[in-house]
Amino acid sequence: MKIVIIGGGGRLGAALMREYQNKFEVNGFNHRQLDLANFDDVRAKLRETDFHVLINTAAFTNVDLCETQRDQAFLINAEAPDVLAKICCDKGAKLIHFSTDYVFDGEKREPYTEEDEANPISVYGESKRAGEENVLAVKGRHLVVRVSWVFGPDRPSFIDGLIKRAQENEHVDAIADKFSSPTYTHDVAEMLPRFFNVGPVAGGDDPGGAIAITARGYSASDYSGILHFANAGQCSWQEYGQWALDCCQAFGVPIKAKTVDALELKDMTRLRQGYGGQANWVARRPVYSVLSSARYTELTGASPRTWRDAVADYIRRFYSKK
Repeated sequence: MKIVIIGGGGRLGAALMREYQNKFEVNGFNHRQLDLANFDDVRAKLRETDFHVLINTAAFTNVDLCETQRDQAFLINAEAPDVLAKICCDKGAKLIHFSTDYVFDGEKREPYTEEDEANPISVYGESKRAGEENVLAVKGRHLVVRVSWVFGPDRPSFIDGLIKRAQENEHVDAIADKFSSPTYTHDVAEMLPRFFNVGPVAGGDDPGGAIAITARGYSASDYSGILHFANAGQCSWQEYGQWALDCCQAFGVPIKAKTVDALELKDMTRLRQGYGGQANWVARRPVYSVLSSARYTELTGASPRTWRDAVADYIRRFYSKK
């Protein structure tokens, strides 16, 4: 099977490139090689490339910058996926497009399912939701995968920043009143090939038929539409960070700080400054954006491992000297 990965230099894209290079015929594009803002370049390069599955992990992900660069956010996150879906339609290929938990407003207090109404509260979320709609409006067997709090070894994320701070300081802190589900790039790479089938959809090509397909007992490879995937369970950033430090201690990773103090969302100015970032947040974030992976389990018969197990595995593999 021939696969193209867009965003191959990013946290998720690089993980997919590494995991698939010995399993499939893989061609990857980083931002320098393929600029999603240049649609003519995208069409030219992808139309001359042979592939069965196109995986788009690229996006304009700076949530705060999206607020002041709305046009650019929609160009990359909404219009480019439409172009990609149409190219795939023309080539008879399948698009797997990655989206985000930020399409939800965070008002719910139980895990979001694929049936829950999207109601983004930031430009970033709005642009990503528009991208989902554009992909699913194009004829074909396209898949939109929503993930949350993605971490992995290829680019630093929250967990890496916190460990770094804990290695340099006696005290660290993190927000305790915002909740979601960490998602390990290695686990995404393992689950995704179950959905690589590009054959015709039973009952037609309508992505809206995804629920009916599931009810009829078709396999994951027959599925199209929206799919949630995250490691099982939920946590705040404080819980997430505390578990990371607990794992560091268990695996002999040297750190100065042993506990993560609690911050509230109203304290985010101090948190961002602690990371060396901007003075405050501009965009609103959903307070609760836990994703339910129940449909994934229904389709595959497999359940994602817990976020605690995934974080422990990550720290053991990439931080521990044992």
